[in-house]
Amino acid sequence: MSNTPMAASPLTRAVLEIDEYASGLGWDRPARLFALVDTARLRTQEPGLANQLGLDSSPEVSGLTPIEQEEIPAGKPLDEFLGTIAWPDAVAGCALTVERMMLPPSAETSVPEGLSETQLAKWVAEHPDRQEVRMTVAVLRDGARDSALRLREKDSPTEVLTGSDLVPGLADALAATFAD
Repeated sequence: MSNTPMAASPLTRAVLEIDEYASGLGWDRPARLFALVDTARLRTQEPGLANQLGLDSSPEVSGLTPIEQEEIPAGKPLDEFLGTIAWPDAVAGCALTVERMMLPPSAETSVPEGLSETQLAKWVAEHPDRQEVRMTVAVLRDGARDSALRLREKDSPTEVLTGSDLVPGLADALAATFAD
């Protein structure tokens, strides 16, 4: 958590911690899903796991600990996969990191009409103004949300954009994993 501002909320710190972790793995990686658990509760209820995660000696008593989940099945659409998730009560929130191609708003007017999803993805991938971006989005059971965006061409911890409404569709999909 070297580049994480201590004044940030626990959710923002967790998002930046996951972004930093994903950054260390490099680009062109599959999506990754994380459970967010209350660090103090984890230490009390699961001391063995907390020790394994290196949390026993950490001075930070409050906060959220991201725990990476099993790999997301390849070939399964992300929204379908998220629809299958049910979290145990001990999980305070969840986060997802995923890479996507994005176009600047100026390019949206030149998108050919009538393309299939596959054709559109190919068109975007070949567009000269496309940008590769890694999105880390997190939500809590209480509705709080935060996200971080990192452009591949500006791959630096000081260039990470954060905000609660950067990727609303993905945040909504993650929030739905907590719906009864």
